[in-house]
Amino acid sequence: MDPELLDMVPKPVCAVLLLFPVTEKYETFKAEEEAQIRSEGQKVSSTVYFMKQTISNACGTVGLIHAVGNNMKKLEFEPESALKKFIDNSSAMSPEEKAEYLENDESIRLTHESSAQEGQTEAPNIDEKVDLHFIAFVNADGHLYELDGRKPFPVNHGKTNDDTLLEDAVKVCRKFMQRDPDELRFTVVALSKA
Repeated sequence: MDPELLDMVPKPVCAVLLLFPVTEKYETFKAEEEAQIRSEGQKVSSTVYFMKQTISNACGTVGLIHAVGNNMKKLEFEPESALKKFIDNSSAMSPEEKAEYLENDESIRLTHESSAQEGQTEAPNIDEKVDLHFIAFVNADGHLYELDGRKPFPVNHGKTNDDTLLEDAVKVCRKFMQRDPDELRFTVVALSKA
């Protein structure tokens, strides 16, 4: 994630997805972070599209929904897009209601299952314990938000803008890596409009 390599990423970046290992160190940090935010509070824009993850092994789908849901004005969709319909229909729902809506949305479930089967590796069983997790970083109203459906709320990481989103998200991704320096299983994906 060197600056020279980041310069090669097409701009502007709409969102950043991070795949990382869920370790004991991460779970400890997550609990401490949640307690600190509950104690000190944080500002979260009402425009942030955030949902809970209640389906096992669906963090990639939830991360993608977070990325797209917070960039609807920047993206173009096919007229019958299942993803656009899902986000349009669920945008006014609570994070828990969005999760339930996803559980019952047949078109997203079928798309998720068919995409999982197209990969180069065998997809895990829905109930299989997986120790990797996807989250999304987005710019909403000039703030960098970490969106993780396993957390009770978005995490505001401070100011950002469309020009600095990638660099700002990478700073947070580096902290994930620094917490687990012996781990190599990190992947960062930038989503930008072609």
